[in-house]
Amino acid sequence: MTEMGDDLRSLSLSLSRSQGTRILQIHYDRGLTWGKLRCQNGLRICIYCIVHSHYAPRIILWKSSSFSCSIAIMHSYIRPGQFVAIRLQSDQLRLIQIIPDTIVNLGRFGNFAANQIIGRPFYFTFEILDACDDAGHQLRVVSATELHAETLLADGEGDGEGDDVDTGENGIPMRTNRQINDENSSQKLTLEEIEELKREAGGAGKDIVAKLLESHSAIDQKTAFSLAKYTLRKRKKYLKRFTILPLDVGLLANYLIEERDAQKSMELRDEHIGLIGCWGNVHHSGNVEVGEGMKPHGRYAIVDETGGLVVAAMAERMGILYPHDADEYPAEEQDAPIPNATESEHTTGPSKPRRIRPQLMSATTNTITVFHPYSQPNLSLLKFFGYDTNNPDESHPLHTHLKSISWMQLADPNSDPLYANEPPTIPAEELAELKQSKRTAYYHKRNRWGRVKAVVDEGRAGNFDGLIVSTLLEPASVLKTMVPLLAGSAPVVVYSPTVESLVELTDMYSTARRTAFINKKRELESQSSEGEAVDLSSLHEEFVVDPTILLPPTLQTSRVRPWQVLPGRTHPLMTGRGGAEGYLFHGIRVFPTTQNIQAAGNVRKRRKVEATSTPISDRDVEMTS
Repeated sequence: MTEMGDDLRSLSLSLSRSQGTRILQIHYDRGLTWGKLRCQNGLRICIYCIVHSHYAPRIILWKSSSFSCSIAIMHSYIRPGQFVAIRLQSDQLRLIQIIPDTIVNLGRFGNFAANQIIGRPFYFTFEILDACDDAGHQLRVVSATELHAETLLADGEGDGEGDDVDTGENGIPMRTNRQINDENSSQKLTLEEIEELKREAGGAGKDIVAKLLESHSAIDQKTAFSLAKYTLRKRKKYLKRFTILPLDVGLLANYLIEERDAQKSMELRDEHIGLIGCWGNVHHSGNVEVGEGMKPHGRYAIVDETGGLVVAAMAERMGILYPHDADEYPAEEQDAPIPNATESEHTTGPSKPRRIRPQLMSATTNTITVFHPYSQPNLSLLKFFGYDTNNPDESHPLHTHLKSISWMQLADPNSDPLYANEPPTIPAEELAELKQSKRTAYYHKRNRWGRVKAVVDEGRAGNFDGLIVSTLLEPASVLKTMVPLLAGSAPVVVYSPTVESLVELTDMYSTARRTAFINKKRELESQSSEGEAVDLSSLHEEFVVDPTILLPPTLQTSRVRPWQVLPGRTHPLMTGRGGAEGYLFHGIRVFPTTQNIQAAGNVRKRRKVEATSTPISDRDVEMTS
């Protein structure tokens, strides 16, 4: 422990040469150590490192009065309460929440204590030991050399496939697998003996694999590649290994398709998520609060029926999906030592400032507004990223940057009791006489009504910077309501697992429809008398949407297919998953002009050339000096 403290002090001294840094605190906890340093300019830095010789220290931003890191990025180590993806030897994924002081159960692979992986980096491969080592650890970190050797065997597995006969240097045919009959009789160990080895083996499955190879009667007839394939198959079955991966949006999307019901997420794949964010121009827009009269930026409207997968993907691009590192550690308000109880009775000093609780849905920039048909949106998948809509965490960025509006509140807000029924205002004199519980209930009702009214009014005012739709509803009915709420040049992206609904939507915004809409509108305007309002009811009955406010409509698809690439046998993998193809509709919000536009350019005048009686050629010209 003293060596790690010396490392922190030496790092502090190296930083102090340029920034005037000094150590404030060094904390040791279960093999982890972290220290806080303060610079002369007020910047706080948290240094976090793990007490192992092969782990390098990391520096992450802590707090600053003049600088703040507002983008929340994915953590590089395992935190308590975090959801992680565990990839087993069978290539199966499991999503598990790491809760301290609990046991993680992996089925037939075994179990281990969750405390042994908290604070560890991601992408490490662990092996579950049948018996704890001398230090009391139940997990062993598999070295990179051991993993690399197995990877080389796996890479050579495909080179030996096929029926071609290999020949040696003298043209003598080498050994092949043609004469091998892969039967159960080749394995001398019975199922009962293998189960007995599982109970007695202490090498986490290595002894079982060695016994299986030793008792195989036809092991000497296998080729090198066949032996490697057989060995890898047995190692995947009996070795108790797993790899911990960070749970991001792409991994969650693939997990929902491969391991769960894909229809609940509308079969939204990782490549579709990338295209949606690209065509939707979704990006981080900063956290600077705008003043009066300024237009808020980075406001996106989303219609999501995938359980929150689209919202999570867009929040990741906007930098508001993952919690900040600074929220994990208690911030120090003062550098001076805390006085004891005797001194505090006679000394009056400045009280510790109260922590300002962020209000729900209070952000004005870099926000996501979800439109939903129910009383609450279905965003259950956000729990995998540390945000539960039923019990929201105030420190999570989505607590202030995620807003929700129902279709009823958007169409007719007065029909919603939360919006229409304003709680009566109680004077301050009467409020002071009430009990604490009644005052709390009063403030709760007033704050809830004010929050709902502000969010609904902001949504109805529109001026969103983008619209992303992923719903089973009719896309035309959604765009008819949502496109007028967009700002100029705002992108519109609609995802659908099938192509039929998007083909119909593309036809509604086509050039032919737009021309017919303009001609029909001019005809109705010419029929009405001057000063009289034009009746466009017949126009809206014929055209479901206004084709002049969205262009140019495009329809596309993309799908990643793994291929087998071998000489003469190149084709898509036969074990690939089918399902829906998935299509995207894209358009740009425009404002049609209210005036007639005529093409008028600068017509260049032609130079007048006078005709001569006798034409002059080059031969008639005489050069003189």
